[in-house]
Amino acid sequence: MRVLIADDSALIREGLRLVLEDNDHEVAGTASTGTELVARALELRPDLIISDIRMPPSHTDEGLRAAQEIRARWPEAPIMLLSQYVVVGYATELIESGEHATGYLLKDRVFDIRSFLESIERVAAGGVAIDPDVVGQVISSRRRTPLDELTPREREVLELMGEGLTNAGISERLFISGGAVEKHTQRLFAKLGLSEDASVHRRVTAVLTLLGR
Repeated sequence: MRVLIADDSALIREGLRLVLEDNDHEVAGTASTGTELVARALELRPDLIISDIRMPPSHTDEGLRAAQEIRARWPEAPIMLLSQYVVVGYATELIESGEHATGYLLKDRVFDIRSFLESIERVAAGGVAIDPDVVGQVISSRRRTPLDELTPREREVLELMGEGLTNAGISERLFISGGAVEKHTQRLFAKLGLSEDASVHRRVTAVLTLLGR
């Protein structure tokens, strides 16, 4: 997998490079500003873009804005954003800029190398991976919604969807059969009003509902 790394910290860039190269991934290039990130991403068209959200000059959301600009010009761009703190709006804004190949993790998650690698590989393959702490914060702070109609097991399934797990991955995590996961999935879709429609990606829509959009 060819990866583009964007972060204004040389230490973090090199740390990510070591993790990736030690696990047989190629670092195709690096960037230290949002402007440079856009140019390098469109030039290299890597298999995955990993970018910090806060970069120069204002150190607010340049990485997110760069990701959105990339998506406007390359809709299928696979993007994993990293953040020091949980900001739910960042996750929803990035997801809404593209239905697939999207991730949002806290930087601390990088230290769990196995989990981090699983997340970036999932995003590179076209999936979605949202940090569990983001999902947890949304659930603890939101008002009553159709999500409150979900059973505890259906909610667990939806939260794991938010982390980007497939039905097989959910089955393994919850120690239940694939058929049971499918039943819970169909029931939660029905409770969220997500009818089967080829024009709507129901898993992504369900995750956006979980994130309050």
